[in-house]
Amino acid sequence: MSPGGGSGGKREPSFHQLRLFLVLAQELHFGRAAARVYVTQPAFSQQIRSLEQRLGVVLVERGGGNVRLTAVGQSIAEEAGAVVDAMARLRQAADRHADAARGLLRIGSLGAEAAMPYAQAILSHLRGTHPGLEIEVRNLTFVDMFSTLLTGEVGAAFLRGPLPGGIQSLQLATETRVVCLSDDDPLADRDTLTLDDLADRTVVDMPPEVPRSWWNHLTVNPRPDGTTVRFGPVVRDTEAMVLAVTQGRAITFLPSAARRLYPRAGITYVDCPELGLSTAELAWLPDHRNTPAVSALREAARQTARRSGSTAHLARRHEPHSRPSAPHPPGPPPGPGRADDGPHPSHSGPV
Repeated sequence: MSPGGGSGGKREPSFHQLRLFLVLAQELHFGRAAARVYVTQPAFSQQIRSLEQRLGVVLVERGGGNVRLTAVGQSIAEEAGAVVDAMARLRQAADRHADAARGLLRIGSLGAEAAMPYAQAILSHLRGTHPGLEIEVRNLTFVDMFSTLLTGEVGAAFLRGPLPGGIQSLQLATETRVVCLSDDDPLADRDTLTLDDLADRTVVDMPPEVPRSWWNHLTVNPRPDGTTVRFGPVVRDTEAMVLAVTQGRAITFLPSAARRLYPRAGITYVDCPELGLSTAELAWLPDHRNTPAVSALREAARQTARRSGSTAHLARRHEPHSRPSAPHPPGPPPGPGRADDGPHPSHSGPV
């Protein structure tokens, strides 16, 4: 087999592909490897095939879910490990020099999260205590809200959980969640709704790149009676989500702050206590927690929480695809250990 079609068709493999291949070399199973990095199995498999095409060699022997590394694959795995280790050292060196020379910290924000009062207070405190630190806030969609952290494109991010494995976080605030309906919906004039009231409603859906367990958790799928949610139009960000509701194509669930952040003609927000709470979190990778910029951000968050009397807690590490067995509303996925100290309830929804 010559996936690359000869030397003329070969291209340099991406660093992301090498990382995925190393996970597959450890797991020897596409499903487990995909779950470990929190991507869908088809997307994971496509990345491995693309890597083979770029290198022009066969790396794995496929047979059902289980795989075996070819002799070439074993050799490539050793070299890929060396590349990944070298890249980690390069990033650490660059981070040290960037902090000293340019002082740049990129922070991701899922939708309007960076505009929330607690996020603004943290950023204000950070700018005041570290005037030489340049802060760049980058808007994130549902598709890239986790991947930008995992690839190092942002050093930290304001997100809503539950968070995938390998990410640590600081809980910033909690709030109730609401149902977002079209004004034309017969339920729009109700003061409170239940999940049973919404049983026949279509709910907006996420692209395949978004972890399915994350969206199932937030949409309470399946429902307490065992029925599954009927999903409809696929959206990539909150603006598209609200637009789909405005057009009467579906409903969705959002934190109650959406009433203030996304007021739109043609939609109504109704309370639904059964949805549980939404938790806002400041997230980072364990490998980046002690870099000067991320460490300064974490300290700013702690100091802001202390001044405001907040009960923010440092989070434990999250495990992917873990859902509680307790009755709905769903609770946090369990983690194997805490980042520092304190519990971390994680009922969440996108903002």
